[in-house]
Amino acid sequence: MQQVNNCFSKVKKDCFKFISSQETKKDKFKNKDKMIKYFLIPVSQWISKKANKKKPFIIGLAGGQGSGKTTISSILSIILKKYFKLNVFIISIDDFYKTRKDRKILSKIKHPLLMTRGVPGTHDIDLMLNFFKKVKSKKFKIIQVPKFNKAIDDRYPKKFWYKLKLKPDVVIFEGWCVGARAQSNSQLKKTINSLEKVYDQGLKWRSHVNNQLKTKYKTLFKQLDGLLYLKAKNFNLLRNWRLKQERKLWLQTKNKKNLKIMSSGDVINFMQTYQRITQQMFKDAVKISSLIMNLNSNHQIENIKFKK
Repeated sequence: MQQVNNCFSKVKKDCFKFISSQETKKDKFKNKDKMIKYFLIPVSQWISKKANKKKPFIIGLAGGQGSGKTTISSILSIILKKYFKLNVFIISIDDFYKTRKDRKILSKIKHPLLMTRGVPGTHDIDLMLNFFKKVKSKKFKIIQVPKFNKAIDDRYPKKFWYKLKLKPDVVIFEGWCVGARAQSNSQLKKTINSLEKVYDQGLKWRSHVNNQLKTKYKTLFKQLDGLLYLKAKNFNLLRNWRLKQERKLWLQTKNKKNLKIMSSGDVINFMQTYQRITQQMFKDAVKISSLIMNLNSNHQIENIKFKK
């Protein structure tokens, strides 16, 4: 406990500063001290013990839409850097979305729903595998990492990409479907929402997505040394949190010209494209994760299970 208290005293200022940058007038974080002390510092300790100076420790951070992946990964990064003196790099699977142009082509060749970013098949896997290959290389060179602009639903031009100049000790790879597994054919045949019922009657879209999980994404997720899973109680909670997230994006974006912020109806439709994999992950991710953070209905960490 002494180490936890020492760590907390050194990191709380930076952690609180980050948390306040994520708050709005109506949406304030509760029990900040408890979250950092009893949950995020022990997780940081666990990661620090796994970190090896010779090669980066790559931890996946998965959780449904709006579960808090960005907040959790950012606070873990602050603790690992400030107290454990580790070089940490956070990367999101979202930054590797295919461009609008590429998704447009995909939607014409495979299925119109593939224009909507999010599901496996809408990311540039080669770009991600190339990143992991470079970051693990013994002869480290500066890596250019793509950035995706959700407000305009397209990738930033290369001049705005992030330059990773130092070899990281820890890479946090976060994303809603990180570590997801494919379903069986019998599971695919069962329609789970109105979007599938209306737009995917022939199973073409979900079969393509599932096939991506069986092949390319399976290869991608083998790059991970561990998986941390944020588990919500149900899909309806995630939908509510995602609606909150969209409102926050609108409030925090100063230049609202060309914004592709979603209405509540848009978010509900958008979430339906995520529903099948998210609900499957409720079952699968708990079996394969190294660490599970159980979230309560108030969007707070209830407890943590260390498995590996």
